[in-house]
Amino acid sequence: MAGVIAPAPANPSLAERVGPFLSEQVADQSLRWRLSAPVAFGGGCAVYFALKTEPPAWPLIAGALLAAGLWLGARRTALARVWTLGLMLLACFALGVAVAKLRTDAVTAPIAPAMAQPTVVEGWVIDVDSPGAAGPRVVIAPVRIHGLTPEETPTRLRATVRGAAPEPGQAVRLFALINPPPAPASPGAYDFGRNAYFQSMGGVAFSLGETRPAYLAPPPWNVRAAMAVNGLRYDLARRIVGRLGMRTGGVAAAMTTGHEAWLDPAQVDVMRDSGLAHILSISGLHMAVVGGFAFFLVRLLVAAWPWLALRVSGKKVAAWAGLGAVATYLVISGSPAPAERAAITASIAFLAILLDRQAITMHALAVAALVVLLLRPEAIVTPGFQMSFAATAALVALVEAWPVRPREISAPWPILLVQRVGAWLGIAVMASLVAGAATGPFALQHFNRTAMYGLGANLATAPLSDFIIMPALALGALLEPLGLGAPFLWLAGQGIGVMLAIGEWTAGLPGAVRTVASAPDFVLPIAFLGVLFCCLWRGPLRWLGLPFAAAVMLWPRDPTPDLWIGDGGANAAFVEAGEAVVVRPGVRQFAVDVWSRRRGVEQAERATEGWACTRFSCAPAEPGAGLLALWWGRRAPSLEQVDALCRSAPVVSVRARVAALPPSCEGRLVLDGADYARGGAVELWRDGPASANRWRAVWAAQVRGDRPWSVSDTGG
Repeated sequence: MAGVIAPAPANPSLAERVGPFLSEQVADQSLRWRLSAPVAFGGGCAVYFALKTEPPAWPLIAGALLAAGLWLGARRTALARVWTLGLMLLACFALGVAVAKLRTDAVTAPIAPAMAQPTVVEGWVIDVDSPGAAGPRVVIAPVRIHGLTPEETPTRLRATVRGAAPEPGQAVRLFALINPPPAPASPGAYDFGRNAYFQSMGGVAFSLGETRPAYLAPPPWNVRAAMAVNGLRYDLARRIVGRLGMRTGGVAAAMTTGHEAWLDPAQVDVMRDSGLAHILSISGLHMAVVGGFAFFLVRLLVAAWPWLALRVSGKKVAAWAGLGAVATYLVISGSPAPAERAAITASIAFLAILLDRQAITMHALAVAALVVLLLRPEAIVTPGFQMSFAATAALVALVEAWPVRPREISAPWPILLVQRVGAWLGIAVMASLVAGAATGPFALQHFNRTAMYGLGANLATAPLSDFIIMPALALGALLEPLGLGAPFLWLAGQGIGVMLAIGEWTAGLPGAVRTVASAPDFVLPIAFLGVLFCCLWRGPLRWLGLPFAAAVMLWPRDPTPDLWIGDGGANAAFVEAGEAVVVRPGVRQFAVDVWSRRRGVEQAERATEGWACTRFSCAPAEPGAGLLALWWGRRAPSLEQVDALCRSAPVVSVRARVAALPPSCEGRLVLDGADYARGGAVELWRDGPASANRWRAVWAAQVRGDRPWSVSDTGG
């Protein structure tokens, strides 16, 4: 019988190959879909904070209950997974919007009005805050503010004081100017007022004289408890500085207690320019080192005691110790928002150990993110939350993808040493690269600074901070109240000295810092979703998220404004030859710095020639020689003075309210105190030819919207 030769199988087409590949990739995500729940919940929180007007609560609550009911009903009726997944995401999104609204209503507290005249403030010092450009600052629980009723009195005030800052627990009396929390320095910039609202910080005070003692009735128990804890923290910080001196002690106190009162501003700039500023802020790194140090120390001690090791689980005992260390550090640090988030994340990892589950997983991180957002939904719009969870997700994804190296049965110790050191260096480099890449979009968008040599500085200081500085500070802080912390604090001080030397050398390198303008606001959510897709998706398709993750770096920037006028009209800047020329250098410098960094322009001082300046105003000496004439006096200018301003420049800014305009202001853009009271800071772009003198304006209030925290400082 003749044989039959079968035809060779045809090569599958591209479509035939792509279909099974995509099906396989989707099937690999069967246990990953639930990770999208906190992403959807956070998206709902973010949408709430992006609204321009405050929505009523009941439609949001009803929508959340309806969406949750639909999802639960779909699960009970065994609908296809694609439907239940979509309904789950919808329910989480709606719940995020509703929880954010409920949180906003729950923390509602009085916000101080702008008081035109100084007044007397009496209250209790709750804590010592980070110093500002004008001097030391403290957080006060006011008991009385003359001129305000008890219903109008804020729960907390941040006060800038003269001389040395009073300590927590003292009753003080201030003669001060009172204003609501400041509005954003420029449209779309960081909103301190929103952050203050969720901390019940209802105003800011600027003391005009020395702080005097007050005689007040005993405060409520919660105020007494807060003052007692903060008093212990302040005393510990002072002891640390006394042991180590201002240079290294200020850094050690900031890393241990969160108090930055002893930090040298030049030192902070060096740390920022070298990419090491994150070490000064108590966050995930510090919690991980302290909790991990306690965990491994206790586990080692249990293993070293055979009788105990045979009767208890050393791993679980160590997990309890880690939980205790994290809780203690959270209290000592003053429980700032980044420390709270890090403590929740670390606690969930230790709880996973106690429940015999893997500690470092993407699911544990998802639970931590969901818990943080349930408790503090406002965290979704803060740089700290965005950067910490993006970095942690990237590192967990790196752990998942890192190949497991088989252990050698026997090898000479020199070979093992080289292998272990090489593996550690490889892991350290990859971890720094991955974490830096994940946090890069947020650092560029929020802070507009890139430390070009930050990777090298962090690699050089990571062993110091992880294995010497933080463990020594933990032991030193624990033993210092007993008078036994000196040797550990000395060791930490030596490590901090080396770290500062590395930072100074790095910051001094050519081109150490690069300023990058912020992208449009909608670009950052695109980058956030791109980073999360790269981390959460399992398989090669995760790299589809890379272009989206790089959106902040790749997206075209908006044109630079021609003019910026700060909140209240006290200062202004105009762009000339690619530089921001500041009309009043050194006045409200923080706002000037924020605006110029956001727009990616370097600052330049106004030339002395060509300008006619008085005590209250500055204008071009020759008509048409400049864009702006600025009047910063609190009293309104006379009609003749307004006439001179309008003749000198096409844009006139007057801090006070102007009752009438002379004929010379016809065709000029005149902004006065009424405009700033409504809109805050403003950016102006020339719209059309110079002869037309048409301008397009974007006000901070337009971007901010009409929200519970958007009370303007109308006091000028």
